[in-house]
Amino acid sequence: MRVTKTMSDLGLLVALKFGISQPEIKDELEVIDYGKIDSNEYKLNKLDNDRKLIINAVTSTYIDLIQTKTFRTLQNTVNTIVNLDNHRIELFNDEAKNKILRRELNKQIRQQHNHIKSVIYDSDATIDALRSEVEDANLNAEIRSRYVDRWQTARTEQHNQTIYDKEALPTAVIEYYKHRADSEQRVHSEVELLVTISINETLEKVDDWMNKYDKDMEKIDLKIQIQKNDYQNMLDKRINLEEKIEKHKTMIKEWIDFKAEREKVRLYREMMTKSAIIVQAWWRGLLVRRQLGPYKVAKKKGGDKKKK
Repeated sequence: MRVTKTMSDLGLLVALKFGISQPEIKDELEVIDYGKIDSNEYKLNKLDNDRKLIINAVTSTYIDLIQTKTFRTLQNTVNTIVNLDNHRIELFNDEAKNKILRRELNKQIRQQHNHIKSVIYDSDATIDALRSEVEDANLNAEIRSRYVDRWQTARTEQHNQTIYDKEALPTAVIEYYKHRADSEQRVHSEVELLVTISINETLEKVDDWMNKYDKDMEKIDLKIQIQKNDYQNMLDKRINLEEKIEKHKTMIKEWIDFKAEREKVRLYREMMTKSAIIVQAWWRGLLVRRQLGPYKVAKKKGGDKKKK
């Protein structure tokens, strides 16, 4: 394993040997190629970094214990690992959200593409139908126009004089109403243009409101997720506090039981000591009164002879 690790890092070791400066890596994920994430190089690097982390943590903890008699370095190392795990969990959640969002966007793009294709197909069919109708209409119109033109030429020459004689007076009225019809047509066109502009503006506003609705829904979903995370954190904190309180109650109960047992033992020893003192005092008094044991009166040798 060491040989494989050395061979994989041979380029870096040669560069360091000859004093070649290496670019500073701010994030360790920048140099990772996700295409070969299961290669032995990354596994060896992970194993080597884990060993170095444990060795550095244990060494720093021993130094801290010797110098300050605390576990501050070990606590900082554990907090660093926990924060890194939490950060990776957040990255995993963000990646899952991005995948869902990308899937929805791809779905919308596909739907839009299908809609555009259907609209283009319908438009092409309509254009073909209109083109065929126009061609037929052009042929029919050309034939009819030739017939009508000749017929109208004859009839026009016949009736122009008659019309002029009979309708000379209302010509001015006809021109007046013709001008009014033209004016109404222009007004109608302008009103239609204004209505079209208003409809387009309304559609733009609808699109803006739809976009605003989507953005607001995204913000609301984000707030809901944040509130869920806060609630989960508070729930975990409350559960930890409840467990700590239960543990503290258990310790207090055990301490009270220990004090009660210790007091019983002390009272028992005190009672036994007093009883032993009383028994010893009674025994010594009995020995003294009856002159027994060490308090026995020694007999004098001379007195015994005289008595004899």
